[in-house]
Amino acid sequence: MLPGEWRRRPGDKRELVGTSAEAAGRVLERRLEEPGRRAELIEELNRLVVAELEHGVEAMVGARELLQALKARGTPIGLVSNSPLAFVRRSLEIAAFEDRFDAIVSAHETAAPKPAPDPYLEACRRLGVEPGPSVVALEDSPTGVAAARAAGLTVIGIPSIAGVALEEAHHIAASLRDEVVARNLVL
Repeated sequence: MLPGEWRRRPGDKRELVGTSAEAAGRVLERRLEEPGRRAELIEELNRLVVAELEHGVEAMVGARELLQALKARGTPIGLVSNSPLAFVRRSLEIAAFEDRFDAIVSAHETAAPKPAPDPYLEACRRLGVEPGPSVVALEDSPTGVAAARAAGLTVIGIPSIAGVALEEAHHIAASLRDEVVARNLVL
């Protein structure tokens, strides 16, 4: 089985959501029973992700409206991802969101990826905001929730894949249109 075939199965995809390349490589080695091939498997997965991006990227429900409201209000907006910066930037281009974020941080730019706080702390630094409970992180993965909490931020968990458990988040929302998002972002 190829990483792409494995990645398309919903139950297996949940295991990769939000993970770093190193963690994803370990998962792929184990699940595909190919020890010692971590780097090659990640390279192949990266090629498959790039190919998938070119077929389109769907924004989360409510993303356009939320970003527009925050931008209009002058709220600094950051995007923090464990994905390589090239993936993140291409996704934003395809979704027509490239001008919506004031700071974009890939964990590949920091000393440690999520679940370490480093990517969130770097985003706060770039945005010129003090990390703390007044900074709200919207997260769709357990590693992201852990990273944002470790950075001292308030975390709203919004699953992007059915079955992903985000119980460590301070709040859980069904979508970006959920009242818990509006209340915490004071919209």
